[in-house]
Amino acid sequence: MYLTTDKKKEFFSTYGKSEADTGSAEGQIAMFSYRIAHLTEHLKKNRKDYGTQRALISLVGKRRRLLDYLKDRDIQRYREIIKKLNLRK
Repeated sequence: MYLTTDKKKEFFSTYGKSEADTGSAEGQIAMFSYRIAHLTEHLKKNRKDYGTQRALISLVGKRRRLLDYLKDRDIQRYREIIKKLNLRK
């Protein structure tokens, strides 16, 4: 599998508070961004894979909702994660 436990711990330790803090919005946003990039590459090769297309749209929505939550709660953390992950606003 492309997203192993070690990879998840790396995301949460890099972007979250610690690798055990899996609930941090920044860590979840980083993990969703990684998964979105992976699914996007898959869909470039397999354009008729509609199940994956639906999952991708769902992930983008989840990431957007988390970003909106972070923007409402703490604008500074929102700006930092946008800058770190090179996401559009």
